[in-house]
Amino acid sequence: MTRGIRKVTSVTLLVEDNEDDADLTAMAFGDAKIANPLVRVRDGQEAIDFLFARGSYAHRDPSELPLVVLLDLKLPKLSGIDVLRAIRGDRQTCRLPVVILTSSIEERDRLGCYDLHCNSYVRKPVDYDQFVAACRGLGVYWTSINTPPPEVGS
Repeated sequence: MTRGIRKVTSVTLLVEDNEDDADLTAMAFGDAKIANPLVRVRDGQEAIDFLFARGSYAHRDPSELPLVVLLDLKLPKLSGIDVLRAIRGDRQTCRLPVVILTSSIEERDRLGCYDLHCNSYVRKPVDYDQFVAACRGLGVYWTSINTPPPEVGS
């Protein structure tokens, strides 16, 4: 892959295999009036394919990266930890904001994510209203308040 300048888009990438959690996240983003498009992939391999413009996403411009990745840990095909490792291991994506959004209460998962420099680790609340509020807060912060990192090459 040719290494060019990374361009930040307004897209939020949601990596989530659970249909209910994905629907709740989309609903919370809508309720919060977040205009940024939410793109969802269903497993770790699809996340890698999207981010690095491979497989069914080969048509994508690989330099156009999401504003933020909301990443579940327990995913089919490739774990969230493996996705995070791939993101941090590539010059094009190493600064990409990654928020872990998971139901895991395992200390080793949290430590592993922070060791790989995730930007935030959020446990999915079990309560519906709390889950929607958490997603709304994440969406507002990462798409409206946070200043993204400089583009590669800047």
